Amino acid sequence: MKYLFALDSGTTSTRATLFDLAGHKIYTAQRDLECTYPFPGYVHQDPTAIFVSAVDVINEVLIRTGVSGKDIIGLGIATQRETCLLFDSNTGKPLTEAIVWQSNETNDVVKKYLEYKDLIHRKTGLTMSSYFSSTKIRYLLDKYNLQERAENGYVKACTIDSWLVYKLTGGKIFATDTSNASRTQLFNIETLQYDDDLLKIFNIPKIMLPEVKNSSDYYGETNLFSCGPIKIMGVAGDQQSALLGHQLIKKGGIKMTYGTGLFCLMNTGNNPVYSENGLLTTIGLTTKNEKYYALEGSVFIGGAAVQWLRDGLNLVENAAETEEKAFFSKDESLIVVPAFAGLGTPYWDNECRGAIYGITRGTNKNDIVKATLEGIALQAYDVIKTMIDDTKIQLNYLSVDGGASSNNYLMQFQSDIVPTKILRPEVVETTSLGAAFLVGITSGYFLDLEDIKKITFSSDVFNPKMNVEKRNIKIAQYEKAVKATLLFK
Repeated sequence: MKYLFALDSGTTSTRATLFDLAGHKIYTAQRDLECTYPFPGYVHQDPTAIFVSAVDVINEVLIRTGVSGKDIIGLGIATQRETCLLFDSNTGKPLTEAIVWQSNETNDVVKKYLEYKDLIHRKTGLTMSSYFSSTKIRYLLDKYNLQERAENGYVKACTIDSWLVYKLTGGKIFATDTSNASRTQLFNIETLQYDDDLLKIFNIPKIMLPEVKNSSDYYGETNLFSCGPIKIMGVAGDQQSALLGHQLIKKGGIKMTYGTGLFCLMNTGNNPVYSENGLLTTIGLTTKNEKYYALEGSVFIGGAAVQWLRDGLNLVENAAETEEKAFFSKDESLIVVPAFAGLGTPYWDNECRGAIYGITRGTNKNDIVKATLEGIALQAYDVIKTMIDDTKIQLNYLSVDGGASSNNYLMQFQSDIVPTKILRPEVVETTSLGAAFLVGITSGYFLDLEDIKKITFSSDVFNPKMNVEKRNIKIAQYEKAVKATLLFK
């Protein structure tokens, strides 16, 4: 029997999943990843810990299932995007921390490049923000005085995908894919190459950057495991991988991932669509013969707000408990704006902070839990509304995935507030499934992108139930709360 193997290296956890050729999950192993917060708004990770966790989960799957390497068609890798680090090209050891995509650490660096924001948007489809890799790389080069070494080829810069490919292949392959490269702010999304103008603006040597391949491509093989060599046959950013996992390969397909942050992607077809309302234009996927672009709206804090309820406030013992507490709450006026790391689409304000509005003497922990879940959904509403306004494409349904999408209260409220039908696939690991699909495409098991639709799944369905008056009141309350949040800095 043959298998498709997927590695999903996220912000808060690393997961390895083995699928059979029908897309059924055989086994999943997961490890938590730690983020550190040295100063307010700063978010770091240990690059070595990211690699070790990847090896660990792959090993567990292999040991638990007893699958031989010759039965694994290949490994597909999906990773958090934008997060980057610098490493020594001779030793392969990290020279810096990994600055996570959420981090506001480079806000001051961003201000130096605001005069180029229109040029950058035209070439990359991205806004000028500390969210992306360009200013993180520039900041790390300056912080550790590595510019000269980088220019001489002794220092490499990478996002997490190319870091894992490099480490898993024993340093033989240093490569990224188009979807991850499109998030660095150094990559021209129309020419599909690093842009010399952008490299000059940020003074980043091209020699330190990884080779760019198609998402569906051969990335060498790993020989770190006792089962024998495993071919790496696909790489993508986690959100693009989730779009593929939902089989949204045609123009107009839209999905929302409820992970650490919220990410809404709409397939816009073979040509990029540039937004005037704060949406990002990005590469959806490239194969040898096909490509599609996407519009993306991002919210910095999604499932991380549930972690805050659990770990920061100790209001719940586990994430699943939030659903029950939300149903117990009778409060309809409390509003939580979970802008712990700023606000993303359509505001792009990295300096505002989270807030709770409407607290009374009667407010209890159930109310705060409920309002936090609703705050997640209301941020998602902002993104979806902006996307519909920008593209004029009618929303027929919304596909969802990510850990927080398992919360029935959150999904029903999301359906109510948009309003639209929501489909939650039985296979919740859509990011991993997308990485597995890449293996199938590269290996030829799938003839093309359309061929992945021969794999079918059932879904949970949520339909709008809230009346229009209540919905309008809730949205109006939220919009007032956001305005206040943007003012308080």
